[in-house]
Amino acid sequence: MSASLPRPRLGVWLIGARGSVATTVVTGCAAVTAGLHPPTGMVTETPAFADSGLPALSDLVFGGHDTLDCPLPKRAETLTAGGVLPPGVATAVAAELAAADREIRPGGPTPGDTRSEAELITAFADDIRDFTHRHALERTVVVNVASTEPASHGPGAPLPASTLYALAALRAGCPYVNFTPSEGMHHPVAAREAEHSGLPHAGRDGKTGQTLLRAVLGPMFAQRALTVRAWSGTNLLGGGDGAALADPAAAAAKNAGKERVLADTLGAVPEGEVHIDDVPALGDWKTAWDHIAFDGFLGTRMILQTIWQGCDSALAAPLVLDLARLTARAHATGLTGPLGPLGFYFKDPVGEGPAGLSEQYGELLLFARTLRRSEGEGGAAPVAGRAEGESDGGDAPGRERAGGTGPEAPGGKLDGGEGRTARAVRSSGGTGESL
Repeated sequence: MSASLPRPRLGVWLIGARGSVATTVVTGCAAVTAGLHPPTGMVTETPAFADSGLPALSDLVFGGHDTLDCPLPKRAETLTAGGVLPPGVATAVAAELAAADREIRPGGPTPGDTRSEAELITAFADDIRDFTHRHALERTVVVNVASTEPASHGPGAPLPASTLYALAALRAGCPYVNFTPSEGMHHPVAAREAEHSGLPHAGRDGKTGQTLLRAVLGPMFAQRALTVRAWSGTNLLGGGDGAALADPAAAAAKNAGKERVLADTLGAVPEGEVHIDDVPALGDWKTAWDHIAFDGFLGTRMILQTIWQGCDSALAAPLVLDLARLTARAHATGLTGPLGPLGFYFKDPVGEGPAGLSEQYGELLLFARTLRRSEGEGGAAPVAGRAEGESDGGDAPGRERAGGTGPEAPGGKLDGGEGRTARAVRSSGGTGESL
């Protein structure tokens, strides 16, 4: 009797690998795999995804880049003391945390770093390739969960760190997910590289709290023909993300996604702003208030107020695990380009798709069906929007685009026009710590 072949394993390379989100991701994956806790918050663990060919949680191997040197087990202790992780879990999975910590490599650029941008990209890509090779991984997905950085300052400015990491992911042949508002693959330099890479990518800025509510409430007002006059919000948060967002430029990058959801669901941006206040005493916990002024029948003025109090890391971690598995599966089936159907997870999603959460969830379920069909047929998903025997006439054989517009490079959109769009897929079927 021949021995059974080992199951393929998936690498998850985290940018900001010693931050709160990354630590919660590694701890949570190990705890769920060991049966210590249920997979609460993981959409990919619901029945709709049972036969989609996603890698098992037990097959995930973690590594990453960070400029911090606090070991993951110590970081998990701090999160336990702050109430982010339940008592005893970090101790129970200490071996898994230590194993992941051994795979974290120095990030950058750091103060005094004399390496050029090209040298940094090469070094980061080499780290990812070495990780993938040493662990005999079928593929590795790179996920940015570092703190928000300010937007770059136009032509000639140094590439932001998030874009250096995105370019390194492409260089290493890895799918990429940007869970932050940072530029990453949206920078024109990275966008041009992504266009020719044949790799799927998703992002940006994970939708975990205030904007999640906006994606539900915005469509409600539009569908009930109620006129929203003003929508104002305030966020109080601490931790590394609070400190990073104390920078007005970083806060502006964060708020852009929140405004986009309202613009897309209401048809216009109402009066009002979102304010972000750093309150270090709150640690990893966040309070978000929204004040919505709207008009009803005969101009009757009314108000809706919401309060969201949550733990960013515990909200983000299951989404990161979902995205790593979905993006890896998309890569395995031959999908390329921006993964528009994953807009369910993001404030400012790449590709085409609806803005309301309910419609985005429907798109995600259709995407699961596409992946499930690919699993059953043992090959890449057919080009949607065409008969299954019909030729694509565009992309290389066996490679299909998963999204529509995506990040735009100068002179055109990422997919170049006739590639497989998110709409076609539909017809077929932070936020961590410092870099």
